[in-house]
Amino acid sequence: MKLIGLTGGIGSGKSTVARLLKEQGWTVVDADQIARDIVEPGEPALTELAEAFGADIIREDGSLNRGLLATRAFGDAASTQRLNDITHPRIEAETQRRFDAARSAGEEFVVYDMPLLVDKGLHTGMDYTIVVDVDVATRVQRLVEFRGLDETDARRRIAAQISDDARLAAADFVIDNNGSLEELPGQVERVVHEIAVKK
Repeated sequence: MKLIGLTGGIGSGKSTVARLLKEQGWTVVDADQIARDIVEPGEPALTELAEAFGADIIREDGSLNRGLLATRAFGDAASTQRLNDITHPRIEAETQRRFDAARSAGEEFVVYDMPLLVDKGLHTGMDYTIVVDVDVATRVQRLVEFRGLDETDARRRIAAQISDDARLAAADFVIDNNGSLEELPGQVERVVHEIAVKK
């Protein structure tokens, strides 16, 4: 089984590329979805988070109040570390479980959709790394237009991530998403074909 890392800066359109790869028949393991899954009602991580950050981070319906947790968890380095200590081991274990399940099912290609793939050095464990690349100005415009961020916040979030140059330096394949949505499927098909030939 080949593990293919998929990454890109915020606002790059990485999720759209992940969907197109899934349409090509590849299994996608979504890091952001796993991070949400492990704090669903009834999950041990949610109980631990409530103990660490206050019972009121759990809403009346049993779901996590993410905004309130973020306010408390990102206030200082010690609190952020506490959050990471609770969530990261569970995220890693669930990610590995999904990789193993795909391997057991005989999947040839599994995509690890991970925004911080290069930031965290996880690309070194991949067979190939795909980077979705978009210039900063276009990403800011899309974040403002489609996600409702103000420009200052959009630029701050982009600046908090690893540089585009560092991300591109780790890429085996680059998908240029500066153009229209209609240009993406052809690029994705080309990359799928090239990786299938390489295997």
